[in-house]
Amino acid sequence: MPSNKILEEKKQVVETLAEKIKSSAAGVLVKYEGIKVSEDTELRAALRKAGVDYTVMKNTLTGRACEIAGLADMKQYLSGMTAIATCKDDPLAAAKIMKQFQDKINCFEIKAGYVDGGILDKAGVEELAATPSKEVLVAKMMGSLMSSLYGFAYVLQAKIDKENEGGETAEAPAEA
Repeated sequence: MPSNKILEEKKQVVETLAEKIKSSAAGVLVKYEGIKVSEDTELRAALRKAGVDYTVMKNTLTGRACEIAGLADMKQYLSGMTAIATCKDDPLAAAKIMKQFQDKINCFEIKAGYVDGGILDKAGVEELAATPSKEVLVAKMMGSLMSSLYGFAYVLQAKIDKENEGGETAEAPAEA
């Protein structure tokens, strides 16, 4: 039977992970079994650069942390060697990096994820990874707004040009 000290340490680890999950914008569960050290090093460097926390922990402890965070349904994806990537700020960062490495490394596989308290299956995470970044979406929106304004300006200019073509408006006679 484990000692009280070990149980307290495990409780603290679970609470820390639960807080990471609660405070994150999104997260991704992955199967990392069979990954080479060089690939793992490259993955961790990419995740650190993007501000993503990557944690490898026993499934039972991860499951308890998910329960505390209100994502108890994530437990169904906790089998085999599982890691979790969470990001506080960018809900796309973890999904994009994990998808990139899944495509690159045969044994690396996305299992599931979550965004805004909702659980995503593998297909949902891959769809999330395909979402353009915030900057790209803002640029597209601004472009569509600008094209509407330009179209409106062209219509107004055409109307003005048509009126001017039809003859100049008579000017008032000059006063003597």
